[in-house]
Amino acid sequence: MVAGEASGDLLAGHVLDAMRSRWPQLSAQGIGGAQMQKRGFEPWWPAEKLSVSGYAEVLKHLREILGIREQLRERLLAERPDVFIGVDAPDFNLGLEEQLRANGVKTVHFVCPSIWAWRRKRVEKLKKACDHVLCIFPFEPELLAKHGVPATYVGHPLASVIPMEPDRMAARRSLGLPLNGKVIALLPGSRASEVEALTRRFLKAAALLEKRHPDSWFVIPAVPALQSRISEIARGRKGPRHLTIVAGQSHGALAACDVAMVASGTATLEAALFKRPMVIAYRTSWLTYALMKPRQLQPWVGLPNILCGEFVVPELLQSNAKPDKLCGALDDWLTSPDRMRSVQERFRDLHARLLRDTATLATDAIEKVLAA
Repeated sequence: MVAGEASGDLLAGHVLDAMRSRWPQLSAQGIGGAQMQKRGFEPWWPAEKLSVSGYAEVLKHLREILGIREQLRERLLAERPDVFIGVDAPDFNLGLEEQLRANGVKTVHFVCPSIWAWRRKRVEKLKKACDHVLCIFPFEPELLAKHGVPATYVGHPLASVIPMEPDRMAARRSLGLPLNGKVIALLPGSRASEVEALTRRFLKAAALLEKRHPDSWFVIPAVPALQSRISEIARGRKGPRHLTIVAGQSHGALAACDVAMVASGTATLEAALFKRPMVIAYRTSWLTYALMKPRQLQPWVGLPNILCGEFVVPELLQSNAKPDKLCGALDDWLTSPDRMRSVQERFRDLHARLLRDTATLATDAIEKVLAA
């Protein structure tokens, strides 16, 4: 298995639970993080080695990443696993899967690349690389079937983990946050490049919002590996007076908050499943953005908006991700209770559509690949 970032590590961890239940003698190795290792996964390299975003950022680490992939390919071809499961990380995994499949190793790709959002030509790569694709969104298998790619909708595992009605007060007690007043969660990303690009902006926006809502309290659930860096940035910038930084616990922070400011990515879907109104922000290097923008096939980048088919929450990207605009978008939520209730209902409907026994359905599909 290969999972290259925190979200992939979480997805793979749940599937490993079901696989190990079905096959108690399961042996799983490759590239993975803490969630996979908790399930007995043996990491040959840590997931952090692949956790790099954006074209410009990847170029800095390209030689090392390509070296890891070549070493991994040689080891897998020598050891001949029963199946290789690439978890997301398509730029790394699809090329590896294509080489393994060409040499007789069965391959499964977990999480269909967002060919419906951008890089549509990647479907031809999927056709060559994968014996089967596990899809987390309901419209994807039909789309892949048109191109001759076998696929199964397994639901989104986060929909099973996150309760339909989160307990806000219990979450606030657990994190030591005030039970009264407004709590705003700030999630600047799970990658170092995202943290550098967004944390200062989020903190400045929080300070501006605090002036409008003095009873506000802010919480940052930091990826443990980046907590010290986020704390350092917070100490060096005049942010909000009431700020709590915790290691991990993003689900606790989202359960506790009234609204959230979130870097574009899987965390936006998590916020939606917690039924939290949000502002989606993103900022990357000008080169990465210039290369990605022409390939965008939809007007939205945030998963909640993509899945709902409209701008149900605001997106502030690149030059629009300014503290004053971020503050204004959050304030619009806090001063519009009817609008907040409306988007929460949309998110309940979305949650119901994504709720399946993902780990079992994924294991069923993997078992069929093994039996073929």
